[in-house]
Amino acid sequence: MNKILVIGASGQIGTELTLALRQKYGGDTVIAADLKREADLLKGTGPFLPLDIMDKEILRVQVRRNEIKTIYLLVAMLSAAGEKNPLLAWQLNMQSLINTLEVAREEGVNKVFWPSSIAVFGAGAPKENCPQDAYSAPSTVYGISKLTGEQWCHYYFFRYGLDVRSIRYPGLISYKTLPGGGTTDYAIEIFHSAIRGEIYTSFLRSEKRLPMMYMDDAVRATIELMEAPAEKISIRTAYNLAGISFTPAEIAHEIKQLIPDFQIEYEPDFRQAIADSWPESIDDKVARKDWGWKPAFSLKTMTEEMIKHISPGLAVSTKR
Repeated sequence: MNKILVIGASGQIGTELTLALRQKYGGDTVIAADLKREADLLKGTGPFLPLDIMDKEILRVQVRRNEIKTIYLLVAMLSAAGEKNPLLAWQLNMQSLINTLEVAREEGVNKVFWPSSIAVFGAGAPKENCPQDAYSAPSTVYGISKLTGEQWCHYYFFRYGLDVRSIRYPGLISYKTLPGGGTTDYAIEIFHSAIRGEIYTSFLRSEKRLPMMYMDDAVRATIELMEAPAEKISIRTAYNLAGISFTPAEIAHEIKQLIPDFQIEYEPDFRQAIADSWPESIDDKVARKDWGWKPAFSLKTMTEEMIKHISPGLAVSTKR
């Protein structure tokens, strides 16, 4: 079977995607790579190699040596972290993609997956049911890099025939991994505070609605997109993808159904302005039409899953 390389495998998406790919295709078929140490959840499930994606020639060596035919590139500096160091975020987010596209083109890789984000949409985009082709004027360096990256993916497909596929992820929620510096991190942090019996202080206003998705849905969507026949793929920038949209007050209400003593406070910070520039809900009808996408988790079922799986011993304090 063709070998798969997951770059950024120890990150929030990478860890769970790698596990799902190994379950589906076999542990030895999926090689996890990261600049950081191997994630604990990945240990013993398949091969791991240290890799600096900014070194193009090292990437080429590993692609050749391991006969890689599919690459999932999940390296990125996210929105909130990127605003603290915008030039580094641009360099990491762009150069990692260019290195991957170039090596894939030159070494005969069959498919590449690269994640985009709802951060490509700026204040001028529709807030409700933001369409696939909505005007994009992102307000963060993360969004700028994702919008630019979408165009590079489009270019490599039409210029070189490289089968690059992408999804505009909403905020992703997982119990297996901690948040990584994004504007939607509150939707993970809030569960850890609730389970530890702490008052959670939200960095977004109570009524700020954002598109979100449970990680199981995001991983499934990624694999379904990559398995879809090429002739079904009509979008060569990145597909809109929708799961659930909710506010901090609404997720707090759901948590209180299971943890009645839970309390939340609100102290919006710089991330509020980022969130205000994004859509509140996403129209993903193109993904549904092209490759049959359909989310499985609601706010209620996602909340039940998160609370069931995060034990008090694993919950991390979010007090500042």
